[in-house]
Amino acid sequence: MGIYDIESMGKRIHGNSYVGRGIVIGKSEDGKKAVFAYFIMGRSENSRNRIFIEDGNEVIIHPFDASKVADPSLIIYSPVRVIGNNVIVTNGDQTDTVYDFIKEGKTFEQALDTRCFEPDAPNFTPRISGILNFDNGYSYKMSILKSADPEGTECNRYTFSYNALDGLGHFIHTYNHDGNPIPTFTGEPERVSIPNCIDEFTNDIWTELDEQNKISLYVRYIDLETGAVENRMINKNK
Repeated sequence: MGIYDIESMGKRIHGNSYVGRGIVIGKSEDGKKAVFAYFIMGRSENSRNRIFIEDGNEVIIHPFDASKVADPSLIIYSPVRVIGNNVIVTNGDQTDTVYDFIKEGKTFEQALDTRCFEPDAPNFTPRISGILNFDNGYSYKMSILKSADPEGTECNRYTFSYNALDGLGHFIHTYNHDGNPIPTFTGEPERVSIPNCIDEFTNDIWTELDEQNKISLYVRYIDLETGAVENRMINKNK
């Protein structure tokens, strides 16, 4: 594929049994909506024992069965938080770090400079993060913090800044595919198409995520003129 080629989310994830956790941010095809999606997958019983819960305009991950929680430190967090004209979406408790730094007048990058990949050797799961900003129009940033080597010696930090374009989104995920250890995501966030219909987008993602490993999905469309919000949430555990 060329560097400017765009595929649907369904085609991006089709047949890939484990992309881990994923963030998509972009703008609807008609240019009227800011869009993001966040999903989680899991291979272990501890990871699969989770559900998304809405708390106002934010999202919290809770255990589905609290009696089965083995280690809550890396699986229970708030993936979506809102502060001022910013929406933060991440795959870990760095959501709170970014929130606190923004509250103090600091930046997305400054917040993530204080964080590193997850301490789950040998995988050293990357921390992926995104922020949608509505101060002057609509723009967004994405970040990945990942190990510099197989031993987890140092952390490399990459930030990508985007001016939102109609119908275009960017997709970043923790892993390229399944493995042991699981290979970390490489390269730039992938270009994906963003349809006008939230249900079409939601169904495209959920249907193509691996049936055995998918856990939860959250999608939000934000009207850029009125600020009206439309959400979709799917939990495999019910």
